Amino acid sequence: MTLFPFILLKHRKYESDKVLLNHEHIHLIQQKELLILPFYFFYSVNYFVNLIRFRNHHKAYTNIIFEKEAYANEKNKDYIITRKPWSFLKYRGM
Repeated sequence: MTLFPFILLKHRKYESDKVLLNHEHIHLIQQKELLILPFYFFYSVNYFVNLIRFRNHHKAYTNIIFEKEAYANEKNKDYIITRKPWSFLKYRGM
């Protein structure tokens, strides 16, 4: 979980999980782009709209645009370097 500027890990074993850390670093960038607090607002609104739409927690979560971007690019170690600002917007209609 990412709470700017921290990445919180449930277990120390995740400290070496490069895919997980890359996923969370993508969230840090998203949070900075949206000036932190608006990120949490839009993240929550997107989740609750998805929850009404899908009536399923997992589907609601995986369809949050910020999660879509992070999951789609978490295995790309260069993504943080090559990512263009506001890239999460590409994932809103998917």
